[in-house]
Amino acid sequence: MAGVLFGLAGLAFAEANHACGGFLKRRVPYAPLRAALGGVAVIALVNLCGTRAYLGLGVWSALPGDPTIAGFFHDPVDPWSWAFKMLFTVVTLSAGFKGGEVTPLFFIGAALGNALAGLLGAPVDLFAAIGFVAVFAGAANTPLACAIMGIELFGSAYAVPITVACFVAYLCSGHSGIYLSQRIAVPKHRSHTLSQEATLREARVRRRESAATSLPHPKASD
Repeated sequence: MAGVLFGLAGLAFAEANHACGGFLKRRVPYAPLRAALGGVAVIALVNLCGTRAYLGLGVWSALPGDPTIAGFFHDPVDPWSWAFKMLFTVVTLSAGFKGGEVTPLFFIGAALGNALAGLLGAPVDLFAAIGFVAVFAGAANTPLACAIMGIELFGSAYAVPITVACFVAYLCSGHSGIYLSQRIAVPKHRSHTLSQEATLREARVRRRESAATSLPHPKASD
């Protein structure tokens, strides 16, 4: 169950980035203006949330109460930091600020693992560790690399749950990802009819076209 949710989180992150970035490029063609609007949006979010905790990488904080990646491996359970971090990161990247997706995805994964541990009554440190690598495995379509990284970071004793979660997250994230130029060597689902070595960008265009054709068209009035 956790692996499914980690994969859906990776899918949501990737799709939100592409959708918001594309929307802003269409509406605001001038790149410096997009960046200015994104900066204003982030400042507004800080004031609405009343915290600057989600502005940085989340590796450390000068304020003891702020959420950090290391803090998610311990109690207490933090139910919503993963969602706030995703929102702040998507707004920032969509506006054109390219600071990277890797560390924010580690933050989101560890935070979501922390939240799920409280919901499912599971060990907080274990689920934070699994989420740390599994969300990135889903968002970047790299389950094997993330499983190996998880074993290196957290020990071979957790190799089975880490590996299972990474591959489940990968399967549940669909033909989406943070790198649209990535090629699909083997389709995740048999129902997909993609050309050989199609990219995630092509798969995304195909999904939009399929959704458009499946929508009901208005009938001409008598």
